[in-house]
Amino acid sequence: GGLGDVLGGLPPAMAANGHRVMTVSPRYDQYKDAWDTEVTIELKVGEKLEKVRFFHCYKRGVDRVCVDHPLFLEKVWGKTKSKIYGPIAGEDYQDNQLRFSLLCQAALEAPRVLNLTSSKYFCGPYGDDVVFVANDWHTAPIPCYLKSLYKARGIYKSARVAFCIHNIAYQGRFAFADFSLLNLPDEFKSSFDFIDGYDKPVKGRKINWLKAGVLESDKVLTVSPYYAKELVSSVEKGVELDIILRKTGITGIVNGMDVQEWNPLTDKYTSVKYDASTVLDAKPILKEALQAEVGLPVDRKIPVVGFIGRLEE
Repeated sequence: GGLGDVLGGLPPAMAANGHRVMTVSPRYDQYKDAWDTEVTIELKVGEKLEKVRFFHCYKRGVDRVCVDHPLFLEKVWGKTKSKIYGPIAGEDYQDNQLRFSLLCQAALEAPRVLNLTSSKYFCGPYGDDVVFVANDWHTAPIPCYLKSLYKARGIYKSARVAFCIHNIAYQGRFAFADFSLLNLPDEFKSSFDFIDGYDKPVKGRKINWLKAGVLESDKVLTVSPYYAKELVSSVEKGVELDIILRKTGITGIVNGMDVQEWNPLTDKYTSVKYDASTVLDAKPILKEALQAEVGLPVDRKIPVVGFIGRLEE
């Protein structure tokens, strides 16, 4: 989806501007380009110590790091016929809080423990002087773990967290008693504390990961100036977090486009390549090819409208 597009295109653009950039994501599959770093760490997840391993590849100036653990790998679509976030649409896995707590903690460790040497401009661990960009509710506890596990011990003193909201409809709302699963000090409980006003699945007091991410981060971002205005405009548009966002402030930055991925001169999915000088000749031919492929009348004079998005309630 949109977050995948951003994580594909934005990091290389940042690297091209001279930044050292790492992405950290779950290892949901046997990604052919990602190699075992043989670096393992132990993390407190729920009541257990869990060992995770880091896989790594270097592409377009970016260190792509995958967190390897059975909680992620067992959810592979091809093997379990299930989805990443739940067994069926609309239903969460029971271990989602544990899985994403593990991801958050692993992401905070990766810049310190991985001795990466793929870049000709940078080498070694990233160190403490970093900015973490957390995306959506799954990584919202990152600023909380950063403060409680690191800054309190004099580590990551200058590190900052920017929290980006891609879709505010998904907030990570869980039973209030589940706060203990996160192994965070009680001082963070108020940032998670939330009264759910919706009937479905049930009203009442809960914890809200997204709310905590908004309150505890240094900067709150979203994917466009228009969406930023929309989120603070009403209870419905802000999905009950509009007051919080008005308090913290939120900045909209328009999603960019990966000009290498979306280059019509090199696009492997089109039979006719073109640039600005040949676009008027190529587009009618490509339109006819698309019409023929999907069973529409083949006529270059008929407008074809494409829609990329999703339909939801």
